[in-house]
Amino acid sequence: MAREIPDLHATVRTRTGKGAARQARREGLVPGIVYGDDKDPLPINIPFNVLMKRLKAGRFLSTLFNLKVEGHDDVRVICRAVERDRVKDLPTHVDFLRVHRNSRIEIYVPVVFENEETAPGIKRGGVLVVTRPEVELNVIAADIPESITVDLANAQVGDVIHISDVELPKGARPTIERDFIIATISAPTALLGGDEEEETPETEVIGQSED
Repeated sequence: MAREIPDLHATVRTRTGKGAARQARREGLVPGIVYGDDKDPLPINIPFNVLMKRLKAGRFLSTLFNLKVEGHDDVRVICRAVERDRVKDLPTHVDFLRVHRNSRIEIYVPVVFENEETAPGIKRGGVLVVTRPEVELNVIAADIPESITVDLANAQVGDVIHISDVELPKGARPTIERDFIIATISAPTALLGGDEEEETPETEVIGQSED
Protein backbone atom coordinates (compact mmCIF):
# COMPACT_ATOMS: atom_id res chain seq x y z
CA MET A 1 0.00 0.00 0.00
CA ALA A 2 1.45 3.33 -1.03
CA ARG A 3 1.62 6.12 1.48
CA GLU A 4 -0.61 9.14 1.31
CA ILE A 5 1.50 12.12 0.31
CA PRO A 6 1.19 14.81 3.01
CA ASP A 7 1.47 18.53 2.36
CA LEU A 8 4.37 20.50 3.79
CA HIS A 9 4.03 24.28 3.79
CA ALA A 10 6.99 26.65 3.52
CA THR A 11 7.78 30.22 2.52
CA VAL A 12 10.48 31.60 0.26
CA ARG A 13 13.61 32.72 2.09
CA THR A 14 14.46 36.03 0.45
CA ARG A 15 17.83 36.43 2.14
CA THR A 16 20.56 33.83 2.39
CA GLY A 17 23.73 33.48 4.41
CA LYS A 18 24.46 32.84 8.08
CA GLY A 19 23.03 36.14 9.26
CA ALA A 20 19.72 35.55 7.49
CA ALA A 21 19.59 31.99 8.82
CA ARG A 22 20.08 33.18 12.40
CA GLN A 23 17.36 35.79 11.92
CA ALA A 24 14.98 33.14 10.61
CA ARG A 25 15.59 30.97 13.68
CA ARG A 26 14.93 33.92 15.98
CA GLU A 27 11.58 34.32 14.22
CA GLY A 28 10.65 30.68 14.86
CA LEU A 29 11.59 29.41 11.40
CA VAL A 30 13.99 26.75 10.20
CA PRO A 31 15.88 27.60 6.99
CA GLY A 32 16.12 25.02 4.25
CA ILE A 33 16.92 24.47 0.60
CA VAL A 34 15.13 22.64 -2.22
CA TYR A 35 17.36 21.35 -5.01
CA GLY A 36 17.48 18.88 -7.87
CA ASP A 37 15.55 18.24 -11.09
CA ASP A 38 17.98 20.47 -13.01
CA LYS A 39 16.38 23.58 -11.50
CA ASP A 40 17.83 26.41 -9.46
CA PRO A 41 17.96 25.79 -5.70
CA LEU A 42 15.07 27.38 -3.82
CA PRO A 43 15.84 28.73 -0.31
CA ILE A 44 12.85 28.26 2.02
CA ASN A 45 11.78 28.68 5.62
CA ILE A 46 9.63 26.17 7.51
CA PRO A 47 7.86 27.02 10.79
CA PHE A 48 9.82 25.46 13.63
CA ASN A 49 6.74 23.96 15.31
CA VAL A 50 5.55 22.39 12.07
CA LEU A 51 8.94 20.80 11.43
CA MET A 52 9.25 19.53 15.01
CA LYS A 53 5.82 17.91 14.78
CA ARG A 54 6.85 16.13 11.60
CA LEU A 55 10.15 15.01 13.11
CA LYS A 56 8.49 13.65 16.25
CA ALA A 57 5.99 11.72 14.12
CA GLY A 58 8.90 9.70 12.75
CA ARG A 59 9.95 8.52 9.29
CA PHE A 60 10.69 12.10 8.24
CA LEU A 61 13.64 11.11 6.05
CA SER A 62 11.61 8.43 4.31
CA THR A 63 8.42 10.39 3.68
CA LEU A 64 7.54 11.91 0.33
CA PHE A 65 6.04 15.39 0.81
CA ASN A 66 4.01 17.65 -1.42
CA LEU A 67 5.84 20.94 -0.82
CA LYS A 68 3.63 24.01 -1.08
CA VAL A 69 5.40 27.35 -1.39
CA GLU A 70 3.44 30.49 -2.20
CA GLY A 71 4.22 31.75 -5.69
CA HIS A 72 5.60 28.39 -6.83
CA ASP A 73 4.07 25.24 -8.23
CA ASP A 74 3.64 22.38 -5.79
CA VAL A 75 6.52 19.93 -5.97
CA ARG A 76 7.15 16.53 -4.47
CA VAL A 77 10.22 16.42 -2.30
CA ILE A 78 12.01 14.06 0.05
CA CYS A 79 14.27 15.22 2.86
CA ARG A 80 17.90 14.28 2.43
CA ALA A 81 19.41 15.92 5.52
CA VAL A 82 18.44 17.56 8.79
CA GLU A 83 21.17 19.58 10.47
CA ARG A 84 20.85 19.91 14.23
CA ASP A 85 22.32 22.08 16.96
CA ARG A 86 25.10 20.11 18.63
CA VAL A 87 24.04 21.15 22.12
CA LYS A 88 20.24 21.44 21.97
CA ASP A 89 19.74 18.78 19.24
CA LEU A 90 17.16 21.02 17.57
CA PRO A 91 16.85 21.31 13.78
CA THR A 92 18.79 24.21 12.29
CA HIS A 93 18.58 23.48 8.55
CA VAL A 94 16.87 21.02 6.19
CA ASP A 95 17.69 19.88 2.66
CA PHE A 96 14.99 18.65 0.28
CA LEU A 97 15.38 16.88 -3.07
CA ARG A 98 12.81 17.40 -5.82
CA VAL A 99 11.42 14.17 -7.24
CA HIS A 100 8.86 13.24 -9.88
CA ARG A 101 6.09 10.70 -9.36
CA ASN A 102 7.90 8.24 -11.59
CA SER A 103 11.37 8.94 -10.21
CA ARG A 104 13.12 6.02 -8.58
CA ILE A 105 14.58 6.76 -5.17
CA GLU A 106 16.37 4.78 -2.48
CA ILE A 107 14.65 4.84 0.85
CA TYR A 108 14.51 2.87 4.10
CA VAL A 109 11.21 1.06 4.74
CA PRO A 110 10.31 -0.54 8.10
CA VAL A 111 9.76 -4.29 8.41
CA VAL A 112 6.56 -5.46 10.11
CA PHE A 113 6.26 -9.00 11.52
CA GLU A 114 2.83 -10.65 11.51
CA ASN A 115 1.56 -13.67 13.49
CA GLU A 116 4.49 -13.62 15.90
CA GLU A 117 2.29 -14.79 18.81
CA THR A 118 1.01 -17.84 16.91
CA ALA A 119 4.24 -18.85 15.17
CA PRO A 120 5.07 -22.51 16.02
CA GLY A 121 8.69 -21.70 16.75
CA ILE A 122 7.77 -18.83 19.07
CA LYS A 123 5.20 -20.98 20.90
CA ARG A 124 7.93 -23.54 21.55
CA GLY A 125 9.97 -20.87 23.26
CA GLY A 126 11.93 -19.60 20.29
CA VAL A 127 12.93 -15.98 20.11
CA LEU A 128 12.50 -13.66 17.13
CA VAL A 129 15.86 -12.02 16.51
CA VAL A 130 15.49 -9.10 14.10
CA THR A 131 18.63 -8.36 12.12
CA ARG A 132 17.13 -5.61 9.97
CA PRO A 133 14.18 -3.65 11.41
CA GLU A 134 14.15 -1.67 8.16
CA VAL A 135 15.31 -2.38 4.64
CA GLU A 136 16.61 0.03 2.02
CA LEU A 137 14.59 -0.30 -1.17
CA ASN A 138 14.73 1.25 -4.59
CA VAL A 139 11.15 2.35 -5.26
CA ILE A 140 9.06 4.62 -7.46
CA ALA A 141 8.51 7.90 -5.62
CA ALA A 142 4.74 7.78 -6.00
CA ASP A 143 4.57 4.24 -4.60
CA ILE A 144 6.64 4.37 -1.42
CA PRO A 145 5.27 1.54 0.76
CA GLU A 146 4.38 2.09 4.40
CA SER A 147 6.25 -1.09 5.28
CA ILE A 148 7.12 -4.58 4.11
CA THR A 149 5.54 -7.56 5.86
CA VAL A 150 7.04 -10.81 7.09
CA ASP A 151 4.47 -13.51 7.90
CA LEU A 152 5.64 -15.75 10.76
CA ALA A 153 2.59 -18.04 10.69
CA ASN A 154 4.69 -21.11 9.81
CA ALA A 155 8.01 -20.03 11.29
CA GLN A 156 9.87 -22.78 13.13
CA VAL A 157 12.80 -22.73 15.55
CA GLY A 158 15.98 -22.29 13.54
CA ASP A 159 14.29 -20.66 10.55
CA VAL A 160 16.26 -17.92 8.83
CA ILE A 161 14.25 -15.28 6.96
CA HIS A 162 16.01 -13.73 3.97
CA ILE A 163 14.91 -10.81 1.83
CA SER A 164 14.06 -13.31 -0.92
CA ASP A 165 11.41 -14.80 1.41
CA VAL A 166 9.53 -11.50 1.51
CA GLU A 167 7.00 -10.39 -1.09
CA LEU A 168 8.02 -6.85 -1.97
CA PRO A 169 5.62 -4.22 -3.31
CA LYS A 170 5.35 -3.99 -7.08
CA GLY A 171 8.25 -2.03 -8.54
CA ALA A 172 10.35 -2.21 -5.36
CA ARG A 173 13.73 -3.89 -5.18
CA PRO A 174 16.44 -4.10 -2.52
CA THR A 175 19.45 -1.86 -2.95
CA ILE A 176 21.70 -4.72 -1.79
CA GLU A 177 22.09 -7.46 -4.37
CA ARG A 178 22.93 -10.35 -2.03
CA ASP A 179 20.18 -12.34 -0.31
CA PHE A 180 20.64 -10.81 3.15
CA ILE A 181 19.05 -11.96 6.41
CA ILE A 182 16.15 -10.01 7.94
CA ALA A 183 15.45 -12.15 11.00
CA THR A 184 15.88 -15.57 12.59
CA ILE A 185 13.92 -17.70 15.05
CA SER A 186 16.54 -18.47 17.66
CA ALA A 187 16.26 -21.60 19.77
CA PRO A 188 15.71 -21.15 23.50
CA THR A 189 18.48 -22.25 25.86
CA ALA A 190 16.54 -25.35 26.92
CA LEU A 191 16.39 -26.62 23.34
CA LEU A 192 20.06 -25.92 22.79
CA GLY A 193 20.87 -28.15 25.74
CA GLY A 194 23.50 -25.79 27.04
CA ASP A 195 23.87 -24.80 30.66
CA GLU A 196 25.01 -21.41 31.63
CA GLU A 197 28.40 -21.38 33.19
CA GLU A 198 28.34 -20.97 36.91
CA GLU A 199 29.86 -17.81 38.17
CA THR A 200 33.08 -18.25 40.07
CA PRO A 201 32.70 -16.64 43.46
CA GLU A 202 35.19 -14.00 44.33
CA THR A 203 37.66 -14.97 47.01
CA GLU A 204 38.16 -12.44 49.72
CA VAL A 205 41.57 -12.50 51.30
CA ILE A 206 41.54 -11.46 54.91
CA GLY A 207 44.01 -11.34 57.70
CA GLN A 208 46.86 -9.89 55.62
CA SER A 209 48.67 -6.95 57.04
CA GLU A 210 49.90 -4.17 54.87
CA ASP A 211 53.61 -3.59 54.74
